[in-house]
Amino acid sequence: MKIGKLILPDQAVMLAPMEDVTDTAFRYMCKKYGADLMFSEFVSSEALIRGVNKTLKKMEILPYEHPYGIQLYGKNIDSMVQSARLTEEMKPDLIDINYGCPVKKVAMKGAGAGLLIEVPSMIKMTREIVRATSLPVTVKTRLGWDDDSKNIVEIAEMLQDTGIAALTIHGRTRAQMYRGEADWTLIGKVKNNPRMKIPIIGNGDINSPEKAREAFEKYGVDAIMIGRASIGRPWLFREIKHYLQTGELLPSVTVSEQVDMIIEQLEKGLERKDPGRAVVSMRRFFAVAFKGLRNFKDTRISLLRAGELDEVMEILNEVRINWGDQVLSSVPSKDEK
Repeated sequence: MKIGKLILPDQAVMLAPMEDVTDTAFRYMCKKYGADLMFSEFVSSEALIRGVNKTLKKMEILPYEHPYGIQLYGKNIDSMVQSARLTEEMKPDLIDINYGCPVKKVAMKGAGAGLLIEVPSMIKMTREIVRATSLPVTVKTRLGWDDDSKNIVEIAEMLQDTGIAALTIHGRTRAQMYRGEADWTLIGKVKNNPRMKIPIIGNGDINSPEKAREAFEKYGVDAIMIGRASIGRPWLFREIKHYLQTGELLPSVTVSEQVDMIIEQLEKGLERKDPGRAVVSMRRFFAVAFKGLRNFKDTRISLLRAGELDEVMEILNEVRINWGDQVLSSVPSKDEK
């Protein structure tokens, strides 16, 4: 599979860009377990132009992270073009444009998925960004704004005509946010449109090796992108790739193994953050780790409330002692009475 001059494995499995999730520590874990392409957290074009320190830190790329893309969002074409030029100086392998973020503070201000109701502006912005950089430019978007405007087939053709190198489609509308099931039929329709020549990457609800195989075999996409299902489960990339290559399911991860992974991710975070910030940044992962364990609710609450590194390590040690040999379900249950 090729994105511009970037060569990726066939049936590539990618880590989706996620704000407050895909930091360097989590990217390290996903890379370790097989992610073929990773992205930054969302980068605001306006914040980048102003040189906001937090934004500049988001853009730092570690050598082992390549191939790697930086994702930009914004509503002003000139700002997005300028930010694309600044991004090129960071030497990512590609620039991705976010036309899919559904959250109100982004979409209702005319950025992210907000461009789905301003398609001429979306197309003009994309064309100008492609012209402004020598890097491959890709786009991530949704099926449309709502059920009455699922126009992704037409939008995909127009985006391809701007010169983008690949297109990622999340199988929901902006109105759906993250509710309901992703609709892959339109993703497949885009991929099987004879006019489309660029790689099509499918995204949405891929939380198991079986669903990954269905995405490739039933809908024909060139690659898949894993988002929320990878949070707390970086080994999902390894499971999917092994299944695609062999048709065999790997043994499920044990609680003790997940404890090891959480500690490793926490230690990677400590390389770039003070202990307090490193602990806080792990709370999103504590919220979904160890899903399906019975009698775990109080322990999870303790993890989420812990503010000190020593406290977190003590709780994780208790988790290992009390549940260590138990096997975690491949698709975790939410029941943890």
